[in-house]
Amino acid sequence: MARLEINRSGEMEVFARAVELGGFSPAARELKMTPSAVSKLISRMEARLGARLINRSTRKLTLTAEGQLFHERTLRLLADLDEAESAVAANTTPRGRVRINSNVPFGLHHLLPLVPRFSAAYPKVILDIVLSDTVVDLMDARTDVAIRVGPMRASQLMARKLGESPMAVVASPDYLARHGAPKTPRDLAAHNCIGFNFTRHCDKWPFLDSGERLSLPVHGDATAGDGETSRQLVLVGQGLARLSHFHIGPDIAAGRLVPVLEAYNPGDVEELHAVYVGHGGQLPSRVRALIDFLVAEVDLHGVRAAQSS
Repeated sequence: MARLEINRSGEMEVFARAVELGGFSPAARELKMTPSAVSKLISRMEARLGARLINRSTRKLTLTAEGQLFHERTLRLLADLDEAESAVAANTTPRGRVRINSNVPFGLHHLLPLVPRFSAAYPKVILDIVLSDTVVDLMDARTDVAIRVGPMRASQLMARKLGESPMAVVASPDYLARHGAPKTPRDLAAHNCIGFNFTRHCDKWPFLDSGERLSLPVHGDATAGDGETSRQLVLVGQGLARLSHFHIGPDIAAGRLVPVLEAYNPGDVEELHAVYVGHGGQLPSRVRALIDFLVAEVDLHGVRAAQSS
């Protein structure tokens, strides 16, 4: 019975990490423990086994003969445990709640239309959907998957690329009939340009003129806190906006919006990723099912991405 009270696999993992990283301190940092806790844990293992596993010194950590044998067996057992868990997870029907956070445009135009198909494929998964253009901390918000627009910055998050979408300056036919279309980027100074009011946004639009890249400030009588609000303002003829095709592609195809200054379009794109916490092999099957589904099914104006970033 005493053996059942001991988390031997946890002890083995701490021991293996200490050996791999060459010391108690680096293992403690990686495992979010204190060096003294790692040292005491391994000392308890040695006491229980009746053998010294590690020779300690101020400079390095070395294994005894018994420690070398135990380390080899430990790695084998941990690998078998990982294989067993992966085998079970692979055969588990995805079920349970998955919280997904998405920006408003992607959520409205791409995520929500796919929900019926996902639910039909995975009837035991409950989607908890939050649409917001606020960038959330996945751990604080208890979010399993978040949709992020733009290049991925260095972080501890994992990511799968959903696609990329070109940008365009657009206006409604009504606005252009009343104010005319700008002929060059500098003509925008005489037009009402709808910007964004969140702090991470820069109110400058990029252009390419005779091989020279320009970044021009724009001004207008309205700003928006999200892309969908900006789109709606453009649709009612309030002014021009620079938006991604994944958001406005159907409006352009239907003639509700008209691209302008395309001769000066620098050709930049917005990338979209599904981000999540944890390595792929450690994902719950319900989360992996959603991510794989999005990678396969999301179509950003005809552009698909079927591989991880």
